[in-house]
Amino acid sequence: MSDPVLLKTDDSGQVASATPPALGRSRRRSRRLSDRGLAVVFTSPALLLLLGMSVFPLLWTLYLSFTDYSATRGGPAEFVGFGNYTAILTSPQVHQRTLTTLIFVVGAVALQTVLGFTIAYLISRRTRGRGVLTTLFLVPMMLSPVVVGLFWRFMLDAQFGVVNSMLGSLGLGQVEWLTRQRTALLSLIVVDTWQWTPFIMLIALAGLTAVPKYLYEAASIDRASEWFRFRTITLPLVWPLLLIAVLFRAIEAFRQFDLVYILTSGGPGVSTETLSFHVYKVAFLGFNTGTASAYGILMVLVVIVLTQFYLRYLNKLKED
Repeated sequence: MSDPVLLKTDDSGQVASATPPALGRSRRRSRRLSDRGLAVVFTSPALLLLLGMSVFPLLWTLYLSFTDYSATRGGPAEFVGFGNYTAILTSPQVHQRTLTTLIFVVGAVALQTVLGFTIAYLISRRTRGRGVLTTLFLVPMMLSPVVVGLFWRFMLDAQFGVVNSMLGSLGLGQVEWLTRQRTALLSLIVVDTWQWTPFIMLIALAGLTAVPKYLYEAASIDRASEWFRFRTITLPLVWPLLLIAVLFRAIEAFRQFDLVYILTSGGPGVSTETLSFHVYKVAFLGFNTGTASAYGILMVLVVIVLTQFYLRYLNKLKED
């Protein structure tokens, strides 16, 4: 038997409610507020950690870029305004490193795109052994850039390298791959292509397998040639996805450092000294933290601006 409910009567003799109707809503509202508070409590440490690891270093680097500051020199940072940026933009050395970086990025990304798409197209036409071939081609991408640099450094050695041994067995002369200016940058492009071509291949292969089969069936009914199918069906459908892969690889190649450090250390001379490696020398060998910070901010701005233009082109291509 349930407990009796106590009722109250007012002056007119009418029965009043035992519990105010607003009490239940206030309890639900307080419970809702407590859930929101718990969500804030649990997510705040992660948000603060992300802000501390990304936003604060960027703002601190932006501040240091306007100062003449050295991490090894005592005393406060001296504000110099846009002096660091002016010195960087008017330096002939920076122009030379920029040209070297541009040659490396364009050469490596173009070669990786052509080879990666070709390999993906050939694999997509196979019905047997596709998984094994894809796995084998993905092995170089799984290796660390430091391991790849050391591996190819021994292979391209002028005296004891495997590449020169093969050339000697064919009756060809030895080539100083890493000690001549003409071949050092080419060797760097080849090694980077060897490691990151599987990345382009993987994305292109995903796009090729997603092309609807009925389009090829309709083209075969119309007796279309293989080149016509590739030009009108395959390439237009895979092209946007391939451009996204090119964007990722261009950004990675633009800030390439570890492979340059291990393979050539920027030499011979400064023939393979990219902007990222030059920033390393300015910051950790010259101990000029303010100038290195200005380099970093300029590189970030260049990547952001070029990426925005590239994304606008992708959006226009999608609309068309």
